[in-house]
Amino acid sequence: MGGIPGDAFTVKQCLVVLAALFAVISSTAWGRKLSDPESTSMAERHERWMEQHGRVYRDDAEKQLRFDIFKSNVEFIDSFNAAGKRKYSLGVNQFADMTNEEFKASHTGFKNMIAARPIRKGGFRYENVSAMPTSVDWRTEGAVTPVKDQGQCGCCWAFSAVAAMEGITKLTSGKLISLSEQELVDCDVHGEDQGCNGGLMDDAFEFIISNRGLATEAKYPYQATDGTCSKQKSSPSAAAISGYQDVPADDEAALRKAVAHQPVSVAIEASGSAFQFYNGGVFTGDCGTDLDHGVTAVGYGEASDGSKYWLVKNSWGAGWGEKGYIRMERDVDAKEGLCGIAMQASYPTA
Repeated sequence: MGGIPGDAFTVKQCLVVLAALFAVISSTAWGRKLSDPESTSMAERHERWMEQHGRVYRDDAEKQLRFDIFKSNVEFIDSFNAAGKRKYSLGVNQFADMTNEEFKASHTGFKNMIAARPIRKGGFRYENVSAMPTSVDWRTEGAVTPVKDQGQCGCCWAFSAVAAMEGITKLTSGKLISLSEQELVDCDVHGEDQGCNGGLMDDAFEFIISNRGLATEAKYPYQATDGTCSKQKSSPSAAAISGYQDVPADDEAALRKAVAHQPVSVAIEASGSAFQFYNGGVFTGDCGTDLDHGVTAVGYGEASDGSKYWLVKNSWGAGWGEKGYIRMERDVDAKEGLCGIAMQASYPTA
C-alpha cells in the first residue's frame, strides 16, 4: 500500500512532461503553418498585407468591411492562379482591399470619345517603314523614366502623354527629363481634360504645344489631386514638342512601326479584376474595348514560349505588375488589339 501514492505521482509527472512536449511540437508545427501562405488564415494574411502596405483603417467597422473585400479578392486570385490555364498570374497587390468598382473609379481616367471625335487627318511618319527590329525596349535606351504612381486620381491620360513626351525628348535631345503631370492636371482644364476627372492624351499634346512645353517634375511636383495652375512652377518649360500624330486605328502593324521608333501613348480597357491584380507574364485578357485607361507602349517582344507582347508602362506604382509594367499579348485576332490597344494610339513629334 505504501508504494501506490509514489507511483501515481510519477505517472502524473510523465503526463505533464508529455503534454509540454506535445505543446512545443504543436506550436512549432503551427508556426510553420503560419509561414506558409497557402495555409495561413485569411485574417493573418490581411494583417500582414496591412503591415506591408501601411494600411490603417478608421475604425473596426471599416476594417471589417475592407477585410471582407480583401477576402473575396484573395479567393479570386488564389482560384485564378490554382487553375493554371493562363500565360499570366495574379497577385495580392496594393489594390486588394478595393472593390473593382472603387478601383475603376479611382485609378483609370481616359475619356472614351471615339464616336464624338472627328477622324483626325494628319500624316503618319512611319507609314513606309518596312525594316523593324524583332524586339524593342526603350528602357534599355534610357528613354523611359522610372515608373510613377497616379494614386487615387483619374489622370492616367496625363501620365501617358508625359511618358511619351519624355521618350521623344530623350531621343531628340539626348536628355532624359522627368516632366510634370501636375502641370497638365492643374493647367489643362479648359477642354476635355479635367484633371482627376479624366482626359485624353491627344488633348494633352495640344495643350503642351500651345503651352510651349512642360516644366520638370521637380519644379512642378505631382500631388495626386486637382490644384490651381501655377505660373511660377510652370515657368520655364524644360522640354517642348512641335506636334503629334495619331497611329492609324485598329492596326497593330502600324502601332508596331511607331513603337519601333519611340514610346507611344495608347488607350486600353484596364478596369477588369484580372488587370487590377495582374502580377506577371503575358496578359491575354479578360478585357474588352471600352477604353478607360491611358498608358504608354515602350516596346514589344516575344516571350520564351513564343507569345508576342507589347511592353506597356503603367502609372500605378512599381508594386503593380512587373515592377510597374505589363506585357500584353500582341498580334491578336481582333483588329482593335487586346483590350483595344490599337484603337487610339498617338505620339508627340519634336
